[in-house]
Amino acid sequence: MTMTLSIFSLFLLVIVLMLANAWTAFGKSADDARKERIESSALYQDGKFRNQLPLRNFFWRTVRDAFTSGQHQMPGDPIEIFNNDGGIYASKPSSGLRITWLGHSTLLVELDETTLLIDPVWGPRASPFSWVGPKRWYESPLALDELPDIDAVLISHDHYDHLDEYTVKQLAESVPMFVTPLGVGSHLAYWGIAESAITELAWWEKIDIKGTQITATPARHASGRHLLDQGKTLWAGFSLKGSQSIYYSGDTGLFPGFKEIGERLGPFDMTMIEVGAYNRNWPDWHLGPEQAVLAHQWVKGKRFLPLHWGLFNLAQHNWTEPMERVLYASERLNLPVLTPQPGLPFEPGITDLKKWWPDLPWQGADEHTIMSTRLETLETHEIRLINGD
Repeated sequence: MTMTLSIFSLFLLVIVLMLANAWTAFGKSADDARKERIESSALYQDGKFRNQLPLRNFFWRTVRDAFTSGQHQMPGDPIEIFNNDGGIYASKPSSGLRITWLGHSTLLVELDETTLLIDPVWGPRASPFSWVGPKRWYESPLALDELPDIDAVLISHDHYDHLDEYTVKQLAESVPMFVTPLGVGSHLAYWGIAESAITELAWWEKIDIKGTQITATPARHASGRHLLDQGKTLWAGFSLKGSQSIYYSGDTGLFPGFKEIGERLGPFDMTMIEVGAYNRNWPDWHLGPEQAVLAHQWVKGKRFLPLHWGLFNLAQHNWTEPMERVLYASERLNLPVLTPQPGLPFEPGITDLKKWWPDLPWQGADEHTIMSTRLETLETHEIRLINGD
């Protein structure tokens, strides 16, 4: 009996220590006026935000496949990043648009007179814990203290690989505005961001920052930073319109909303769309490479910058596979794909970009097909064409 109590007490102590380690990273639920605005949203039903189409999960297949990890999920050798000292930002881009991809979905976008930081993650892990969870493969190519003056931070949703407590706190004193979907501002306020610096948007709502019109766009995804807050905040992408027009997808599965985005806000000179961290057992959470190419077409994009890869191990596929499959699908359709090295500031259509990742074996769409559920027959046919069926 004494031994049992000791083991139980030790177990409880471990749980308490784990929660203490992650408590502030969990964030905080909305209350007062923020909660009232959330509950009055048409997107909020039965206690949570809902997708236009539900997310399908094949639970038992996921459990089964967890025991068969793929090869090359993480780099075997150090990734060659572009060591950016921030000096280039002293001068404006000649084309009016310069982008720096810092790995995964973290982006620095300079559009005309506006400088935006999107889904910034400088922390060591995409996790609430300091000792476990997906660990980044390299330090950020651009140090926080080398950033140019930022006009606003845009956050697409509150998952750990897009919203990082450490980074938000580091930016608190230097960034005048944070733009998020509904409810996400509650986390920021809890971490010390002034309410006056937080702007929350529902889908299709917009804000103008120094001549750049930013619109929150629909997405098919989810939210939540712990088991009890699932769906309590909204998720979104963003349209950025200045002298050039840009679309950022955030995290999303395929859904007809891409066509509406293209009709209402397109065409886009450039799209920045997630392509990595996919699995056939949860086909609606992320696009996967071929469906990302299709989404690029549906929103009426010209140039395509693939995101959501190259920094964290979040799925079982080869770490280079998302880009290899994107290039294969795009070449068949003659679509221009941008391949910047992490940390390299580039001007689309001007900067010379080359393949920088190693050649590794990878699975194609015929071996690991990603096809979102609940779509119409015509849309399913378009997916099969992209897949090469």
